[in-house]
Amino acid sequence: MEKFTKISFTKLLVSIFIVYILFCMVLSSSFYLQTTLDGLSAWAFNVLPSLLPFVFFTKVLSSFGLIEKFASIVKKPIKKLFNTPSISAYAFLSSIISGYPVGAKVTADLYQSGKISRTDACKMLSFCSTSGPMFIIGAVGAGMFGNVTAGYIILLSHILSAFLNGILYRKIKVQEYDRTVIDSQKQTFNLSSVVLDTALSVISVGTLIAIFFVVITSFSVLLSFLPPSLSAFLGGLIEITKGCLDISSAMPLPLAIISTSFVISFGGLSTIMQTYALTGALKIPVKLMVLQKFTHALLATLISVILVAIIL
Repeated sequence: MEKFTKISFTKLLVSIFIVYILFCMVLSSSFYLQTTLDGLSAWAFNVLPSLLPFVFFTKVLSSFGLIEKFASIVKKPIKKLFNTPSISAYAFLSSIISGYPVGAKVTADLYQSGKISRTDACKMLSFCSTSGPMFIIGAVGAGMFGNVTAGYIILLSHILSAFLNGILYRKIKVQEYDRTVIDSQKQTFNLSSVVLDTALSVISVGTLIAIFFVVITSFSVLLSFLPPSLSAFLGGLIEITKGCLDISSAMPLPLAIISTSFVISFGGLSTIMQTYALTGALKIPVKLMVLQKFTHALLATLISVILVAIIL
């Protein structure tokens, strides 16, 4: 009964907020139309160019059965550090090169192809779900902060904390489910299947980005009563791109770097939902996913505090 009450109360709150968003959209339809277009533009010009080719080519490599060979040279250190198969190094490298949500997508593909277990996948998401240098150094550091050094501090904090986060979750275990796995030795390359899967993945990401642009805009009315710095930080916990932009103008540089380190490593609700959408076959508990991103964010914050004190 208590569990039912909690679920019902959560659904009630979500329903109330959705009605609130719809009400706002009816009152200011042209404004929210532009907000949705802004979200789609952010996806089309910032996320799509790096995400689409990377997802496509990783799918091709996976279908060829060649990924294991790239990971064999780091088998021992990966096993000692993260207690995961060596192939997790490939997922981590994919993640830090291309950024959210490529690492999660690669992890899900490895699970669906039978190369890793569900427990391995849950461990891997603690360190293979990261932002990339193009966003952190280029968009945030050089673009929003006007300070490339700030971008490097955030990136270093982000990557080091991902390593530590992976070590933190190396002992977790989750229930395994029965699944039908296609033998990679017998699997044949199917171009149409790869193209369709790639298209569905990137479109789902674009949909969520646009939706969360609308969500954060709706929240902005409520957040406007708070101090600008707190409002910017809370906005970043919903959608990181707009949040980072607001933080850069609302806080002094040292505090902005530290706050942005937390926001980017947490990923925001938008990124968490993207990850959840792309890893549907894993059925990862949302609580575990949020906890992993929260500890990643805390570790990144601590490291950024040290780096800011040393460098700035």
